[in-house]
Amino acid sequence: MGHGSSGLRRLVHEVARFGAVGGAGLLVNLLVFNLVRHVTDLQVVRASVIATVVAIAFNYVGFRYFTYRDRDKSGRTKELTLFLLFSAAGLVIENGVLYAATYGFGWDSPLQSNIFKFLGIGVATLFRFWSYRTWVFRALPARDAVASAESFLETPEPVRPPQRARV
Repeated sequence: MGHGSSGLRRLVHEVARFGAVGGAGLLVNLLVFNLVRHVTDLQVVRASVIATVVAIAFNYVGFRYFTYRDRDKSGRTKELTLFLLFSAAGLVIENGVLYAATYGFGWDSPLQSNIFKFLGIGVATLFRFWSYRTWVFRALPARDAVASAESFLETPEPVRPPQRARV
């Protein structure tokens, strides 16, 4: 199998692992959101921010120890700082959608709040996937070199008989 298809296979596996953690994080986010909305008198966006923060903590553990467990672990402080920075940007995207729907359009029934919370999570997830894999959980340089070497070994060149010197 060529280098391109093994790279595509790795990306598909990464997306699947990211989706598994993200799906669990989505459930945590929505459950905490609805619990806070029904147990407290907090406004919808404040309840959403609390739920998003809980989901961010949950997701970091899942991403570090499941999705990106094979990535560089040498700079944990930098990794966590970047994770929190990009997660905060995702929080703004996610809750910005909910804020616009609630306060811009007056769509604030429980069903509408959940729909726009879900939509905001979806938009923010695209941003988070790109930023986490690009900046936070960086691939080890040696891994790319090994993968390239392995793909080279998978597609052997035809063996040619040695040329004899002519006298």
